Amino acid sequence: MRIALEDLHVALAGRTVVAGVHLVAEKGEIAGLVGPNGSGKSTLLRTVYRHLAPRAGRVLLDGRDLTALAPAESARHIAALPQERGGDFELTVAQVVALGRIPYQRAFAAESARDRAATAAGLARVGMLEHAGRPFSQLSGGERQRVLLARALAQEPDVLVLDEPTNHLDVRHQVELLTLLRVQATTTLVALHDLNAAASVCDRLHVLHDGSVVASGPPRDVLTPELLAEVFGVRAAVVEHPLTGDPLIAFDHRNPAGRVTGAVGAPGAVER
Repeated sequence: MRIALEDLHVALAGRTVVAGVHLVAEKGEIAGLVGPNGSGKSTLLRTVYRHLAPRAGRVLLDGRDLTALAPAESARHIAALPQERGGDFELTVAQVVALGRIPYQRAFAAESARDRAATAAGLARVGMLEHAGRPFSQLSGGERQRVLLARALAQEPDVLVLDEPTNHLDVRHQVELLTLLRVQATTTLVALHDLNAAASVCDRLHVLHDGSVVASGPPRDVLTPELLAEVFGVRAAVVEHPLTGDPLIAFDHRNPAGRVTGAVGAPGAVER
């Protein structure tokens, strides 16, 4: 399914955080949201999975306004992996993943064979099937991240909304997760801090700065040295990855004078 945001405005505590955002993820496409801390990436994604309501504008799923759908119906189409991971669930790994099947179940109905199959498939995709019986509370941060992604996959959504999905993952599992996103062929909106990961996995990038989209397009067109200096306040060169041919950003860690004075993303900034 295609998902589009039209002139989206979101306010928190009376303060506008996202203003006039237009962006799209076409069917089967991975669209990345990148930008400094505080640029509005998480707020925008929370609006897409209906944790927040927009002050103005629309989120459209194949042309249908999400507000016209019942929560259970929208949950059958959109699954999310938010930054807020929740507490120490007193559930097993399999039980946590099975929560992704709730939008398909009638009240008090028993788990179906399809539910069990979807739960097992989600765990298998993230390499956690052998841990199905373990208590979720005893997992490492990276293992929890993979289980919560399995929960989203078990939901069998048309759209995945992922907020920093590689957090807490070691390098191997980061690569495996990004590869999984490519082979899933599910329409995906994903916020990523790692610009090289975004350049590798995303078909399209939307760059946010101060709550607005300042650039959109293929990673090769968007991630220029000029944009990196202006938006992120860093000096960098963009070269070709020797293994994949994707854009590869080489940051200058030795010349802090190359940073733009007063650029966003300074230490201490808080993600919204």
